[in-house]
Amino acid sequence: MSAEPITAPEEESILRLAFRNRSFVIGLVITALIAAMALVSFFWTPYDVTDLVVANRMKPPSSEFLFGTDHFGRDILSMIMVGARNSIAVAFVAVGIGMALGIPLGCWAAARGGWVDETLMRFNDLVFAFPALLSAVMITAIFGPGAVNAIIAIGIFNIPVFARVARAGALALWPREFILAARASGKGKTLITIEHILPNIVSMLLVQGTIQFALGILAEAGLSYLGLGAQPPMPTWGRMLFDAQTRMMVAPYLALFPGMAIVITVLGLNLLGDGLRDVLDPKLRRER
Repeated sequence: MSAEPITAPEEESILRLAFRNRSFVIGLVITALIAAMALVSFFWTPYDVTDLVVANRMKPPSSEFLFGTDHFGRDILSMIMVGARNSIAVAFVAVGIGMALGIPLGCWAAARGGWVDETLMRFNDLVFAFPALLSAVMITAIFGPGAVNAIIAIGIFNIPVFARVARAGALALWPREFILAARASGKGKTLITIEHILPNIVSMLLVQGTIQFALGILAEAGLSYLGLGAQPPMPTWGRMLFDAQTRMMVAPYLALFPGMAIVITVLGLNLLGDGLRDVLDPKLRRER
């Protein structure tokens, strides 16, 4: 990771390199399409997802219902659009919680060292000892199902992830000459962290953010599948999979389309993160 601020010409070259990177472009397009679908669902869906029309129940994909209808007569496409909104919102806020709390903790541990660093890292190890989904299930089972508790549960696990990444990046920078020069000029550790450390680790944090975003989508789907995420009548991708599991032989499309939505979204975010890593890592840039 580069320790010197990126100049304007370098920013232009990085931008050109980004749009020459196949993983970045494909991931960006997929992510943008999913985000656009979620935004459109705020204003328009082919059908109202709260309307239960028994006459339309279990209709296969057709020109009237592109993805078919479920056992309540609800349009699958409309439900997937609204489900995208819920999944993105939960994952986005959960990642935001992890970044807002984990990054300052990681930078603080790297700056202070000693018992502060040791204590925070041992606490991180304790959190990592429990699988993320299992921890989320435990939290939502204690405090009750719902989107808010799902966000809190996923966000709590993201905190030590970002703390570790921020700490590792900061520790690599503290011995550098420009940091020593800043300390010699009389700047305190907090000011050095804000002015010099954070700008130079933001790229690795962005890459980690895309990875955690994808994991957040999966975690939200898993919690919804177990009935611990957003509650009906609000549709979610995980809940749609749960409802489809007993009707797979009769109507496989009930599971096919929400399953594809999850796979495509996670694939797009992973490709975007992989592309960002290739573009922002100076070692990989030099190799190219």
